[in-house]
Amino acid sequence: MWLDRISGHSSPSSPQVDSRSNSPLPLPRRPSSRPSPYAQNNRSGSSRQGSSLSVLLNPNDSNTSLPALPRANDGSTLKHGAAKSRPSDVADPLQVLDSILGKQRAEAEKDDLFDERPSRLVKDIDFGGLSLEEFAAQEETPRKIINSDVGTQTLQQFEQERDKFQELHTAITGCDEVSKSVEMYLSDFQSELGAVSAEIESLQARSIQLNGMLDNRRHVEQLLGPAVEEISISPKAVRQIAEGPIDDNWVKALNEFEARTTSIEAKVSSSNSSKAIEDVLPLLTEVKKKAVERIRDYLVSQIRALRSPNINAQIIQQQRLVRFKDLYSYLSRAHPTLAGEITQAYINTMRWYYLTHFSRYLQALEKVKVYPSDRNDVLGGDPSAHKSGNLAPGGRAGAAHDPFSLGRRVDILHTGNHMAMSSYLAEEDASFHGIEVPFRNFNLALLDNVSAEYSFMTEMFSTLSFHQISRKATEVFNPVFTLGQEQSKRLIENTNDSLGVLICVRLNQQAAFELQRRKVPVADSYINGVNMQLWPRFQVLMDNHCESLKRVGTNTGRSAVAALSLAGGDDLNRSSAPHFLTQRFGQLLHGILALSSEAGDDEPVSNSLGRLTAEFDSLLAKLSRIGGDAKRRERFLSNNYSLILAIISDTQGKLATEQKQHLEEMLKGVGKR
Repeated sequence: MWLDRISGHSSPSSPQVDSRSNSPLPLPRRPSSRPSPYAQNNRSGSSRQGSSLSVLLNPNDSNTSLPALPRANDGSTLKHGAAKSRPSDVADPLQVLDSILGKQRAEAEKDDLFDERPSRLVKDIDFGGLSLEEFAAQEETPRKIINSDVGTQTLQQFEQERDKFQELHTAITGCDEVSKSVEMYLSDFQSELGAVSAEIESLQARSIQLNGMLDNRRHVEQLLGPAVEEISISPKAVRQIAEGPIDDNWVKALNEFEARTTSIEAKVSSSNSSKAIEDVLPLLTEVKKKAVERIRDYLVSQIRALRSPNINAQIIQQQRLVRFKDLYSYLSRAHPTLAGEITQAYINTMRWYYLTHFSRYLQALEKVKVYPSDRNDVLGGDPSAHKSGNLAPGGRAGAAHDPFSLGRRVDILHTGNHMAMSSYLAEEDASFHGIEVPFRNFNLALLDNVSAEYSFMTEMFSTLSFHQISRKATEVFNPVFTLGQEQSKRLIENTNDSLGVLICVRLNQQAAFELQRRKVPVADSYINGVNMQLWPRFQVLMDNHCESLKRVGTNTGRSAVAALSLAGGDDLNRSSAPHFLTQRFGQLLHGILALSSEAGDDEPVSNSLGRLTAEFDSLLAKLSRIGGDAKRRERFLSNNYSLILAIISDTQGKLATEQKQHLEEMLKGVGKR
């Protein structure tokens, strides 16, 4: 193509050489970053002029060749042809080409950027109306390969490896997509990592800030904690006091509240009062009122329950009152007036309770059959007289009873059974007993109840003094004490059973000792009152015995002596056997001495017994002087005193020793008469 352009410039009429027919291979397209292949060819053939265009062809393509032209020794046939036909004023195309290629070669040599011969040659090049210099100077652009002459071997290799290339292309495409996804993932991870790093930095800063705040708070708590703790009250405790059931937890909450209230009230009265304490005081007042109200309602309900029929007071006392004794203690401190009113209500209730139950019990004891008593149950009484009073209630005759013999009646003082007879047994018992049986059972029940009640009141009303508690317990039992004194009076006022009365005295003394051992001073007045009933009655009975003996001694007429003799009639004048009054006196003396083995000198037994002994000695002296000689009189006195001494031989105690000594002296005196 460029030969045509040169030919056109030189001479329009000159014959045109078809470059396509002479050169079947296309000229290669020059890459944009490589020097022109023409510069390379020119550089390789710069030693000779007029080199053939065959140097521009691919030497590997051996299947195509230029037509054979005669060569000259100094140049190619193209040069000769052109020299013959070009005009004289037209430059040699080869020289022009050489000049062009020489510039390009010089530039290529200057840049030293030469590549190897291209693998493909372009068959037809479109210059776009530009000259060769302009075409070479412009930036290389991709050129469309119109036709390529690729070798058969190359095409076959391409066809064979096309699938491989296609798979490689697909794999590369997939790797590219994976790489893009990995790139996106890494980019997102980097973004998230940056966000996490920022959050970590924020958390670190926040942690440092919180640590500082925590240190400040700890410091403040060390300073304010104790002060706040002293004036604060647990909401749980307040809720428990206001709404919770009254149980052990309620008592704990009340104790906690009282402790805090005491501390706060102490601070209010001192100079360390603060605004916080003033804010808490109204709440304390309201909670205190609520606690007092609930305690009042609870105690009143329990006191009202004591008035229920057939209720066991000790169950309520132990399980519902003593268990929550702190309630009354708090009430007495928070509201003393209300506590006093509740105490008085309890006293009134228990007074009614004990009076009711002991009245029923006393009615049951009144059904216990007691040995009947008669005016002839004295030492000088007539044994043949009919005992009009020996009829038990209901008209049945009383059981045989010797009022002068102690027998097994003394066992009641030494029994190990400390349980009072129940009302049911008292009503169902059909046997006869001495007056000491109902006396003991009533006082034993009274003793147990007084002890239990005093113990309860001491524990329940612990805020009161012992003197106040004793006075209130006495107030509770005063009606019962009156019942007991009336019972004692009823038992002894019409009886001549001196031994029964003395047994009651000893039972009353045992009750007093037991109360002292239990440290219960409540019934002291009752014990003293009963003693004041028993001792005078015992002295009266002893005086009756003395009077009866005195009457017998004064009536020393024959009819009286016959009435008192063992055999009757004149047998007393001849007999020296002991008189039956001696048997009575000995048994009575034995009973009194057995019941007085531990008696003190301050008791009236000794005086009464001394008077009785003196009257009996005088009676024996009078009886011994009735008829007979002196020997019979001595035998009579000796036999009587020996009998008495034999009867009381097993007795012990100070009075027994004195009586034995007296009898021995009387026996010695009989022999000297």
